Amino acid sequence: MKVLLVNGSSRKDGNTATALTEVARTLEAEGLETETLWLGTKPVNDCIACGKCSELDNRCAFDNDIVNELIEKAEGSDAFVFGTPVYYAHPSGRILCALDRAFYAGNDAFCHKPGAAIAVARRGGTTASFDVLNKYFTINQMPVVASTYWNNVHGCTPGEAVQDEEGLRTMRNLAHNMAWILRCIEAGKAAGIEAPYAERGPATNFIR
Repeated sequence: MKVLLVNGSSRKDGNTATALTEVARTLEAEGLETETLWLGTKPVNDCIACGKCSELDNRCAFDNDIVNELIEKAEGSDAFVFGTPVYYAHPSGRILCALDRAFYAGNDAFCHKPGAAIAVARRGGTTASFDVLNKYFTINQMPVVASTYWNNVHGCTPGEAVQDEEGLRTMRNLAHNMAWILRCIEAGKAAGIEAPYAERGPATNFIR
């Protein structure tokens, strides 16, 4: 089983990477494979609602940034951890642009797979950012993996996160829970339990 970790920070080796590394190290100790995808520093297009992805096979029409690579890696993964720094009490614009398009164009690559979000900040805004990322999971039928506290780590200057003992412990407990849920899903599949069928129908709005 493989867990894909996505680093939404522009700093490849910053505190978000420290938190994700703690998760990855614990997952690997549990016998799971991990891969970390850094979204980098190059521009990431936002979704322009062109609808062209409906004509493609789990791909976004924009093919000049990292989003289609993210979708491709998601197809080969069994679970996800999305990590972000906190900017003005919300996730980085980089990770939001990437996930908006990845989930809209490639939702099948994520559906019914467990997900977890982590947020890293100097001080405030972590729970708001954590909440935003969790909504990608809840709209796409993904089990949300929890820990023993909100999935937050604190640090400002790169490297400071290693001083947040409780935050890193929260990361390790998150990884243990992720491994447990993946094993439960694997056992369910072996017992013949399939993912539930989702009803589909016309969309409604509030215009009367």
